[in-house]
Amino acid sequence: MKTGLFCNYDNYHQDARRAILEQVALVKQAENLGFEEAWVSEHHFSESNLSPSMLVLMGHLAALTTTIKLGTAAVLLPFHNPIRVAEDIATLDNLCNGRLLFGIAKGGPFPEQNKHFATPMGESRPQMLEAMALIEKLLYETNVSFNGQYYQCDRLTVHPKPLQRQIPVYVATGDDDGIGFAAKHSFGLMGGPPFSLPRLRNTVAKYRALNSSGCENLVLARFFYVARTYDEAVTEALPFIRQFSQKMTANAAVVMQKSSTGHKTFDRTNICFDEDYLLENSIIGDVQTCRDRIKLFQDELNLGTLAIKPSSCNVQKNLESLTRYNQEVRNYV
Repeated sequence: MKTGLFCNYDNYHQDARRAILEQVALVKQAENLGFEEAWVSEHHFSESNLSPSMLVLMGHLAALTTTIKLGTAAVLLPFHNPIRVAEDIATLDNLCNGRLLFGIAKGGPFPEQNKHFATPMGESRPQMLEAMALIEKLLYETNVSFNGQYYQCDRLTVHPKPLQRQIPVYVATGDDDGIGFAAKHSFGLMGGPPFSLPRLRNTVAKYRALNSSGCENLVLARFFYVARTYDEAVTEALPFIRQFSQKMTANAAVVMQKSSTGHKTFDRTNICFDEDYLLENSIIGDVQTCRDRIKLFQDELNLGTLAIKPSSCNVQKNLESLTRYNQEVRNYV
């Protein structure tokens, strides 16, 4: 199992420049500790997560790091022109000397994103899948012609080509169509912090039934904080967990109210934002608790990468927690 850092560019202090510099400090610390990967999320219209221009931020990280792989977690493809994404991804792979990992998602549950990018929520998933099919051709082929429902091109070749012969791709999905698409192409899977273990177990089982050779590439993101005692860890992480719970619960209510597409219920068997659930399903606690929870995820899901999201609002405490993880948790799981 590889260790990754999950990067949200949290704006705890209402200071954009400080948020960017603090996230850079965490990525540099992760690289110094030998973490294999850093995954950057994409958020729009958010005061708390300042990563709308994810690929710009990753270009910045590419210049400041040398060994850690940089992953998109994830490019929200329905909100982007796939031709531009292919150009940007290929360019970024060259900038980071072939260290790029390419995660994709449909976006959500954030209705404002779909509204302002003029993408109906019910069409996000088919747009994501079609966009990725086109991007895959554009990255590695020449004179590409494509005639899809949403995207078209005629004898198009994009430059530059990626440095890697094949950029690893990961799909954030629990839907049958998305799982089938990932399995067909031997793409990896991604799971977010609120995704329940039953949902993840079901997703992996469906993938494995279609393709037994790619399911070991699961990237699992989890909120994280390790301290000397369980109570100390919970106390330090709780402000972040509480803020996340409140924001996502409000978003979920809007999604369910507006949805006419049979949106899955937000519950503990699928995806849940309750504060107690998040604490129980995160990797937050003393050293032994964190070891035990990671071991559970390993046993149940056969993780490829555990991407941990430091969950204190204090950057120094997060740096210390990453060091404790490296010294007392990582080599014991």
